[in-house]
Amino acid sequence: MTDIELSIIIISYNTAKITQNCIQSIFASLKNTQLSYEIVVIDNASSDASVEMLKSLEKNHRQIKLTINTQNTGFGKANNQGALLAKGTHILLLNSDTLIIHSAIEDLLIYYKNNAKNIHFLGGKLLNTDKTPQPSCGPFYTLPIIFGALFLRGDYWGLTRYSPNTPRKVDWVSGACILTTKDHFTNVGGFDEKIFMYMEEIDLLFRANKQNLHTWIYPQAQFIHLGSASSNGRKEPIIQVYKGFIFFYKKHYGPIPFFFLRIMLQLKAVGAWILGKLLHNTYLIQTYGEALKIATMA
Repeated sequence: MTDIELSIIIISYNTAKITQNCIQSIFASLKNTQLSYEIVVIDNASSDASVEMLKSLEKNHRQIKLTINTQNTGFGKANNQGALLAKGTHILLLNSDTLIIHSAIEDLLIYYKNNAKNIHFLGGKLLNTDKTPQPSCGPFYTLPIIFGALFLRGDYWGLTRYSPNTPRKVDWVSGACILTTKDHFTNVGGFDEKIFMYMEEIDLLFRANKQNLHTWIYPQAQFIHLGSASSNGRKEPIIQVYKGFIFFYKKHYGPIPFFFLRIMLQLKAVGAWILGKLLHNTYLIQTYGEALKIATMA
């Protein structure tokens, strides 16, 4: 039996067509490869046509290994589940809302293996559907970085997230596309399963950094990333980011940094809520009203 070199782990949740397109793009990308690989799919109790579609794909493609959960366990826990099932020496954590451009998967793996002494976690370059760069890596969220993100449009200025054009060491890469070895992922402890969605990769790579394991981005391997395909609209990402910041700071920092984090989150929520009132914007009122409650009760 041929040893599996790469396990591609995909979490499916109510995105039947998007997930199908992702898997088909993997097969297209690896059509002529000599690489031995498998696609480990964890369905998180989808209620749409995802399960039926995935069962059909599994029946027709020996590389697909499907597991169907009876409840939505969250992104991190499902990925940990996939990593446990993975038989590959390397694992690629790949969002279901990605499409592979050309030979990006194999290019990513080759670069990783050629630089394995210095690179332990590796991300590709994410693009929007119009092929424009999607900021997908950045510095760890210190208080100045969070201030920039909340009040200075940090993403716009490249302070908090960016998209390099040359390979470089970074603090974190997007969880939409992370390549590592199964050993590294396991030794760091996998994703923290207390985080239901958002901030999992930053927590993971923060812990990896503490173990002197380095994260890089390789922009020559490119992936289209749709973004927020299974996050139920615009409100949920903001709420989960608030929860993620709070969890991250409670876990990794002391009471004084956490105090200042709460103040910043509250100020942002109050300002956005007031703006929503002035503009009669229901989205801002509801979203940041809930965010303020989360920051206040933390």
